[in-house]
Amino acid sequence: MTVVHPTSERHPSRDAADAVSVTSASTSPGVASRGAPAPARGVQRVKKPLYTPEQRRRRDETKWTLVQGILAPLQLLAMLVSVVLVLRYLNTGEGLLAANVSVVVKTVFLYVIMITGAIWEKVVFDQYLFHEAFFWEDVVSFGVIAVHTAYLWGLFAGWDPRANLTIALVAYVIYTVNAIQFLLKLRAARLLEAEMAAAAAASAGTLEMAS
Repeated sequence: MTVVHPTSERHPSRDAADAVSVTSASTSPGVASRGAPAPARGVQRVKKPLYTPEQRRRRDETKWTLVQGILAPLQLLAMLVSVVLVLRYLNTGEGLLAANVSVVVKTVFLYVIMITGAIWEKVVFDQYLFHEAFFWEDVVSFGVIAVHTAYLWGLFAGWDPRANLTIALVAYVIYTVNAIQFLLKLRAARLLEAEMAAAAAASAGTLEMAS
């Protein structure tokens, strides 16, 4: 699962923007005289914020937001250390134990952050996982869990160490792509919030001047 962004939200902490299409229609004089609407002339993209005001309040108040914000960077650090150790073994044949331990530690972080992330989603969105706001992040996170679990299976089943550690690297690649996508979503959400705040301020100023 994805996680909360490292500072204040999840999966991490978490802002994002969705896009929905609305049609702006106009009526030509000839059609208007018959009382029928004219065809739409264009489609305008309207952005939708990730949280409702109530969901934002829950996000800011729950302790699970902080938990996710702590676990996310720790998991990233565990992965970076593990990558170094795994590549060292694959290149030199040395340090197999350290490489395996590092992957196990990374996997434990993944399991913990998925469980706490599910709790976070329940508190904020009243739904354990697969809420529409983070649906695809959760889907990919389950894929990452599956590959990590395959590594653990191979470790205890005695698979070839090189093949098994390569599986771990594949899991890390998927995890990294999901994390980057998530961070881009957070950035887009912050920009959207800034735009909405500016628009609200401008609208309030216009109404005040009009009154």
